[in-house]
This record gives sequence, C-alpha cells and structure tokens, in this order.
Amino acid sequence: MNKKIVIADDEPITRMDIREMLEEAGYNVVGEASDGFDAIEMCRKFSPNIVIMDIKMPLLDGINASKIIIQEGLADGIILLSAYSDTNFVEKAKEAGVIGYLVKPLDNKSLIPAVEVAISRAKEIKEIKTNMINVQKKLEARKVIEKAKGILMVEHGITEQEAFSMIRNLSMKKRVTMEDISEIIIMSKDGV
Repeated sequence: MNKKIVIADDEPITRMDIREMLEEAGYNVVGEASDGFDAIEMCRKFSPNIVIMDIKMPLLDGINASKIIIQEGLADGIILLSAYSDTNFVEKAKEAGVIGYLVKPLDNKSLIPAVEVAISRAKEIKEIKTNMINVQKKLEARKVIEKAKGILMVEHGITEQEAFSMIRNLSMKKRVTMEDISEIIIMSKDGV
C-alpha cells in the first residue's frame, strides 16, 4: 500500500492511537505534528497522500493549517478531526477544502474506511486538476497559433488553411512545436 500519512494533533496519546491503527492497516505514517505550523512543515518535507489533523490545536488550528496545505498543494488531501460534530465546524471544514471529517473518539471501523475514501477522492481530484492544467495549456497554445495564423494571412494574403500549413511545416522542419513557431511569428510582428 505504502500511502504516506501525516498526523497532526496536540494530544500525544491521540497521535499514538491513530498511528497504531494506520500502521496495522499497512499505511506509512511519515510524520507527526502537535500544531498547525509543524503539520505544514511535515507536509513540505514529506508530500503526504493524506493529512489527518485535529481542528483545535495551539498556535495554528487545523482549519487554517488546512487552507495553507491545500493552497500550496503540500498534500493530496486532508481529513479533519474534531470532538465536535457542530455544524459550524463542518461548514468551516468544507470551506477549507478538506475531503474528510471525523468525530473523536476514533476507532478502526471509522478511521480506515475514511482514509481509504479520502485517498481515492484525493487521487481523483489530483487527476482532474492535472487534466484541467493540460487543457488550459492546450487552449493557450491554440490562442497563440490562431494569432500567428491571422498575422500570416494578412501579411501574405493567404487562407487560414495555408497559414496553418505554413506554421505546421515550419514546426516540422525546425523540430519545435507549432506554439513555438507561432510565438516567433508574433514576436517578429510585434518587433516591427
């Protein structure tokens, strides 16, 4: 399995109990923290799959630490722990972007399935983000190519298809992407 997990809770006994349950289930607990600041540092150091973090901790609480971890992409997902099932805490957890919420005390029957689901959801979210970035890159490349085609059409009085073919042929001849050729065409036009 070898999924990396960081545990953050200000109670050492709780951390020890969670570690034992996770290790018995085959998870790799790579770090423990007693406050939000240490949790962030552990995530920077180990890039865990999941962080299991208490909401109420000294210095930096779990909600605000979660926001930073998620914003910086330091872990795939976060499960927050709380002694309270209060709707206010649940709403704050949802706003922070965590993928799980468990109420203490924990046992194997609730922790392990929650971790499994969180790892699965985190993987899906990561794939979606990667796909979104790839689509955005392709869209940006397409915009650059379209702009370069327009420049060639005006400068050479050619059709859109002929402009596209010109860019494609240059790309193959120079062994660079069509986007690179298009950027050069745009730069040469802007420099004139």
